[in-house]
Amino acid sequence: MMQFLAVQPSSQNQFRALMLFGRNVASYKFALAKALLEVARDGADLVSLEKLADPYTRHLRTHLTLASKQGTSRSSRFLEACKGANAGTVTDDELRSITVSLGFNNVIDAFHRLGAHDVGQRFFLDERAAAGGIRITNELRHLAHGPAAADLGSETEARWRLVETAWELGVTRSLITYNDETQAFTAADSSRRITVTSARAALNGYQKGYCFYCFTPVTIEPGQLAADVDHVFPWALRLLLTGNPNGVWNLVLACRGCNRGANGKFDCVPALDLVARLHRRNEFLITSHHPLRETLMAQTGAAPALRAAFLQDNYRATKLARITEWNAVSRNDEAF
Repeated sequence: MMQFLAVQPSSQNQFRALMLFGRNVASYKFALAKALLEVARDGADLVSLEKLADPYTRHLRTHLTLASKQGTSRSSRFLEACKGANAGTVTDDELRSITVSLGFNNVIDAFHRLGAHDVGQRFFLDERAAAGGIRITNELRHLAHGPAAADLGSETEARWRLVETAWELGVTRSLITYNDETQAFTAADSSRRITVTSARAALNGYQKGYCFYCFTPVTIEPGQLAADVDHVFPWALRLLLTGNPNGVWNLVLACRGCNRGANGKFDCVPALDLVARLHRRNEFLITSHHPLRETLMAQTGAAPALRAAFLQDNYRATKLARITEWNAVSRNDEAF
C-alpha cells in the first residue's frame, strides 16, 4: 500500500487508498465514504451526527437489500436497527437515534487509518466532543466537486459489492469470474450466477484513474474518456497462455487510443516494461486484501517471485509466437 502512495500521493489517491487497502471487518467505512462525498457536495461545514446519520444509513440500508451480511461479527445492534428500518419496524427517528448512539463509534476513529498509521490527508475533523459532529475539510470539498468525484463514488461502490458478496456467499477463489460480454465480475452460489460489480469500477482505483498503458486520464463514467477493459496478454493468443486469459491478473483499463486506435495494441504482445507494470498492479490488488486476492494467487502464484515468473513465462510464450511487441507512448508521468 505504501508503494501505491509513493507515486502521486494526491488527496484523491489517499481517499482511494483508504477504500482499497483497508482490512474490512464491516462495511461502515464504505457507507461513511459515500455519505461524506454527499454532504461535502451539499456545501456542508460542520455536520452533526444527526445529519450525517441519514445518508450514512441510507447507503447501508440499500446494501442490506443486496447482501444481508455487512460485517464479520455475529451480531450488531446498529445493523439490526437498519434491517428493522427496512422492514418497517424501526422508525426513521428511532434509527437516527440508534445511529448517533452506536453507528459511528469506531468508523469515525478508524476512517483515516491505513495499516498501522493514518494517511497524511484529513477529509474531516472529529469534533464530536466539542460540537457533536464532524467538520468537512477543504480537501474533501474539492474532491466532492472535482472531476474524479463520480469515479471515487463508483470505485467505493464496486469495492463494497465485492466485499459484501465475499462475506455473503463465502466466496472462494473459484467463484468470482469475469464476464467478457457484460464486462462485469460475477459470483456463483449453489444455484445461480449473479453480477457483482462493474470490472471498470473495481479496477480503476488501482490505476488511479489513468490508462494502464499511456497514463492518459480515463474515467469509468460514460463519455469520450470512458475506459475500455483490455487483456494485456491478448485474447487472440489465449491458447498460448498459462492461466485463464479472462482472469483479473490479465485485465486492465485502457484509453480508447491504446486499445483500439490506429496505433493501438490490439492483439500485440506487451513490452516487458508493461509486463512489469502489470505485476505491480496485481500486487496492489493482492496486498489490498481484495476479494479477488485468492483468485489472483491461485492463478499466478502464492509468492511475489512466483507471480513475476508467471507473467514472464507468458511473455516468452507469446513473444515466440508474435516476435514483435507493442509499447505505448506515455502521455503523462507514470502514476503507478
